[in-house]
Amino acid sequence: MADGRPTLLLTGGAGVLGSAFIDELADDFEIVCLLRRASVDDPRVRAERGDLGADGLGLSARRLGALTDRVDVILHAAAATSWTMPAPEVRDTNVGGTARMLEFARRADAPLYYVSTAFVQRPMPADDTGRFAGPRVYVESKIAAERLIRESGHPAAIVRPSIVIGDSRDGRMSAFQGIHKAIRAVVRGTAPMIPADPSSLIDAIPQDVVARAVGGLIRRGQTGGEHMLTAGAQALTVAEMVRLCLDLARRCGLRHAAPRLIPSEAVDRLLLPLLSDVVPPAMRRRFEDLITLMLLFQAPDALPTDLPALGEAGSVEKQALLDSFEASITYWARQSGLLERAVATVPAPAVHGDLPAPVAAR
Repeated sequence: MADGRPTLLLTGGAGVLGSAFIDELADDFEIVCLLRRASVDDPRVRAERGDLGADGLGLSARRLGALTDRVDVILHAAAATSWTMPAPEVRDTNVGGTARMLEFARRADAPLYYVSTAFVQRPMPADDTGRFAGPRVYVESKIAAERLIRESGHPAAIVRPSIVIGDSRDGRMSAFQGIHKAIRAVVRGTAPMIPADPSSLIDAIPQDVVARAVGGLIRRGQTGGEHMLTAGAQALTVAEMVRLCLDLARRCGLRHAAPRLIPSEAVDRLLLPLLSDVVPPAMRRRFEDLITLMLLFQAPDALPTDLPALGEAGSVEKQALLDSFEASITYWARQSGLLERAVATVPAPAVHGDLPAPVAAR
């Protein structure tokens, strides 16, 4: 322990959840971030250069021994999340890297908290188009990493956040995610059609809610089990998200019709064959990317959630989720420069009820 605080080793400190974890845990732990190339510009943490892809975490014997003696708890949040990475690299980072962290945890006699994904409960479908190849490799690597942890017998807990969005209070986040491509398309009006049912659920949860839930587990020393950090039955519907995005578009001075929501099965059967003859290849690829994102994110049924049991019941109430999503997309719009450009020209935000509801194709 340093200055009376236990030492926590954090991987993925420069990732999407890294800053939220640091904000949540810095007062109670001395945080050491294991980093390969990225950096964390935060005086509350100390960086340790290493490599999850190398034996001994890429550390010399002396540095590895010193770190082993020092660490009291491990939060393993690093992962290869890009769907375009070669499959062997994804597996080596997500499965091999987890195996190396487990070995380090044994040597340090430290409990391990592993950040997985809620979508291990919804494995990606196999198809002949290769559309889901990247996401499928990612989810399968998380399933395999979870299996390693369960079979190790080491004190550990697995946490499974769904789609992570910005902080519930101000929307900030260190990097935008795939869902922001869909948000951008709706706000900018470049998606006249979206393959989705208006009532389909898209489970998104703010980063600070995830961090608080994980922080509670760590402080209580609660190991064992798999904890679903999701919005559950109160997850926003496609229609609710589209409505909030159109509200944001109005505030940005952009006025366009609501996108038509069409049945997913009609996309491959009717729409894409038609587009191949009438739109440029680049536009078709962008639309296909949007289709893939929407097919992956939406589901007719709710994911289970353990957040109420972890003290976050208020965070998964419908209004709280609506407010969080609005804060997140507003932050995105500011960072993208859309909102600032519109401040002088837009008289007042439009209320949700003024906007046309999405129309489902018959």
